[in-house]
Amino acid sequence: MTSMANRAADAVDPEALVQMVRDATGIPSVTPNERDFANWVHEQMQASSAFVRSRMVECAPGRPNVYGTAGTSSGRSLLLAGHLDTVHVDDWLEHWEGTSKADPFGAHLIDGEIWGRGVTDQKAGICASIEALRAFERAGLRPKGTVSTLFVCDEESGQPGSGVSQGMRSAVQNDLIDVDTDFAIYTEPTTSAIYSAQMGFLIADITVEGVSAYFGKPELGIDALQAGHKLLSRLWEHSAELRTGDAHDLLGDAFLLVTSVRSGGNIAVPGLFEMSLIRKLLPRETLEQAAQSIETIVAAVAAENTVKYEVVFSAPRDHPVGGTPDEINVEHPGVQTLAESIRATTGLPARIEGAPYWSEKPFLRELGIPGVYFAAGDIATCHTPFERLSVDELVSATRTLTHFIAEWCGVEEIPQYPNH
Repeated sequence: MTSMANRAADAVDPEALVQMVRDATGIPSVTPNERDFANWVHEQMQASSAFVRSRMVECAPGRPNVYGTAGTSSGRSLLLAGHLDTVHVDDWLEHWEGTSKADPFGAHLIDGEIWGRGVTDQKAGICASIEALRAFERAGLRPKGTVSTLFVCDEESGQPGSGVSQGMRSAVQNDLIDVDTDFAIYTEPTTSAIYSAQMGFLIADITVEGVSAYFGKPELGIDALQAGHKLLSRLWEHSAELRTGDAHDLLGDAFLLVTSVRSGGNIAVPGLFEMSLIRKLLPRETLEQAAQSIETIVAAVAAENTVKYEVVFSAPRDHPVGGTPDEINVEHPGVQTLAESIRATTGLPARIEGAPYWSEKPFLRELGIPGVYFAAGDIATCHTPFERLSVDELVSATRTLTHFIAEWCGVEEIPQYPNH
């Protein structure tokens, strides 16, 4: 088994992989315009005999998910998942205007790194999945178990109407994922570490409504900004209290962060105060409790200041008010097998860490499919004008993924049939 796993990993073609990632990065797929990239991914699957089946299924008009199947059914099964869309490019265009990096889809190769919007988040992960299965084909091998691929639209936030996991939700609700799958890897960037835990989150948009009045007659108004100031103080106190709880070994503290504040008027008592916050949750917490705590604080401040209020949880994911936290036991066989593949292909011990982001693996957890995040790239550069990916890390992580598929699913020679 081990020698065949090495044989598959050694068949990863660095030049072909880099070109594939550059080609993928060159196809704009800013949410909600994923179709062109989805078509390209589907074509890559169809062009390889490693995939015994591939298809596109729309979750909304012009917004397809891409599904693929490789291997056979005589070993453990695996799901490789990722998202097709990227965030917008406004920041990139503004930052690099007039320079050689001005094109966010240029897939520039500079000093051993590929630069471009979406190269790490997360076209590299999708391409690594495809190349890993092609490597089996190149080596004359195939996985014994079923390897499924699921690449979805609408993972990213930041564009109007986006960021509600429409693609993953459609895959789950329409029974397009095999719930008997033994393990999953979602290929968000992890700097090639294994992310076995992830935070949960909610976003709250809060409106406080007072009464506007001319500044010379302030007694006729109710100052929403003053109430908002008190609300901010209470919320920051709440965040400090959250930090006094036990920190998670991999994820750190729970807290909330106020992300925007808007108020003021034209020489008048401010009648409206608006703010947004994001709350980080740890696996021991629930979204229901977190949401209720925020609403209780807002209601108390509103009552004390005789103002009206509204709280809207604007980022539903796998839960009506946000995204749930998730964690898998690091002793799970899938985690341990992936760790062994990292050691086998790099000679280094695996790093098991927590994801400093939320992504869609909890949808799979709710189906009973355990999994982790794993891929090349650093999330710290994503959503910025500095998004880039080390070629060396890309190749190394793809070899690790290929090795893991062989060890997890089993591997066999592709049968050779005589000509008739």
